Amino acid sequence: MSTLFADTLKKLRSEKGLSQRELSEQIYVTRTAITKWESGNRLPDVAMINRLSEVLDVDMSTLLSAAAESDECPTVIMVDDNAVVLNGSLPIIEEVIPNASVTGFTKPSEAIEYAKAKRVALAFLDIEMGTVSGLDVCRELLKINPHTNVVYLTAYREYSFDAWDTGACGFMLKPIKPEDVKKQLKKLRYHFFVGGEEQ
Repeated sequence: MSTLFADTLKKLRSEKGLSQRELSEQIYVTRTAITKWESGNRLPDVAMINRLSEVLDVDMSTLLSAAAESDECPTVIMVDDNAVVLNGSLPIIEEVIPNASVTGFTKPSEAIEYAKAKRVALAFLDIEMGTVSGLDVCRELLKINPHTNVVYLTAYREYSFDAWDTGACGFMLKPIKPEDVKKQLKKLRYHFFVGGEEQ
């Protein structure tokens, strides 16, 4: 799940000077529920969003739009300098994550610019892209949004040791297969919804 709702809720709560416990007591939920909402692991239902809007003194539409963007359409990118690999892989990602907006890039610089404009939930990165390393692209993406999940793609198993030092949460050998993508989704640090099911 995208962290847009989580970030919005944390910001509004902080502006009101409320702790998680104080907010939970005012809307009659457990502190654990607030923690889950603010970590991006769960979304409140409409009744809870209504209570939150009253307590936080914010228009309900602000919270509803943040929740909708968080849940409905996660942004997923794939960066690989081989157009054939990219074109073969994107349909597999779309098949496994049917509700996602999936975009491919052969140029890492374009992917980084795209990530500055969109909240990227998941990035599949080739490790070796000419003169550019996918490890460096990962670091750039995580500077833009620390909650981006990064999964490395490579044909070379020996890269896996270097990959773990960059903040990535997964590693896949090419060519990718639907079952491999599904396995990686279960290992993500920051969860989002995949076709109505939380991953």
